Amino acid sequence: MAAEEIDQDVVRAAAQTVVIEEVRAYVERIRSQGPIDLADTGRLVGHLMSAEVLLMNVAEAFTPAN
Repeated sequence: MAAEEIDQDVVRAAAQTVVIEEVRAYVERIRSQGPIDLADTGRLVGHLMSAEVLLMNVAEAFTPAN
């Protein structure tokens, strides 16, 4: 394995770790706020948008580069 490939693997693993920690922190923030008010549509939309961004980041971090 070439040094450049190893460097890319290290960077990819670091990116994966960062995105996993972002997801964990987000879930912990939600849990610490108590139950979600299902009648608060603005907050629900905000959670959905944040979750969508996090999922896109997860997909990017775990999709192999071509």
